[in-house]
Amino acid sequence: MVRDPAVDTVIEKWRTQWPEWPLAEPFVPPLHRERALAWFALRHELMRAAWGGTDPRPGEAKLAWWGEELHGWRKGAHRHPLGNVLQPLPAPWQNVSFGLPSLLAMRERAGTTDEALRVIEPFADSVAAVSETLFGNGRPTPTANVALGLLAERVLEGGDNAAPLEFLAKVEPHDPPLTAERAWATDLLARWPAPHDGAVAGRLHASLVRERLERFARGGKAERPLPAWRALFTSWRAARR
Repeated sequence: MVRDPAVDTVIEKWRTQWPEWPLAEPFVPPLHRERALAWFALRHELMRAAWGGTDPRPGEAKLAWWGEELHGWRKGAHRHPLGNVLQPLPAPWQNVSFGLPSLLAMRERAGTTDEALRVIEPFADSVAAVSETLFGNGRPTPTANVALGLLAERVLEGGDNAAPLEFLAKVEPHDPPLTAERAWATDLLARWPAPHDGAVAGRLHASLVRERLERFARGGKAERPLPAWRALFTSWRAARR
């Protein structure tokens, strides 16, 4: 589907993290499938830069580079392979660059879930705006919904560095590892809205994130893919809303 080998290489990194996507992709309108792959791969690149590793400095440098790159997309130029697919599309890419500091700020523990939602809001707002441009169907996803999905990905990506202090404060010395993170996952699930708004591609991705988060909250491994039957049923249910 994506013929540029350099684009495929970047997208493959996201596919490795989300091998369930081929089961969800048939529900995406054909004209949106390539851009959906590239968009989710871009989000993954930005989140890994912000949250990956123990030393924040390499991630800060990567996000600074991405800020310049996204500004260039607005002017018609690009250096990153994903720009081959995304840059020609008239989305508010500059807004994404403005939201990058809030993504990086999520590397630090928030005090509460509400605080984490406030911190991530600028990036979530830019994600919602771009998604509406790429896949818009007149039912834009509310920023609050996007923010919850991003925090869920923070849980799944962040291991024991993700949970706000309010959940760490409740952990007892004898509790097993990831107790605070699983408690935070449970709190996010309690706040999760029904996926009635937004385009199909975003609803499908959010539904897979939610299913993984639910399994993690119950004691599963965050990085383990969903069983094929579960991914297919989840995708079908999200697409038909």
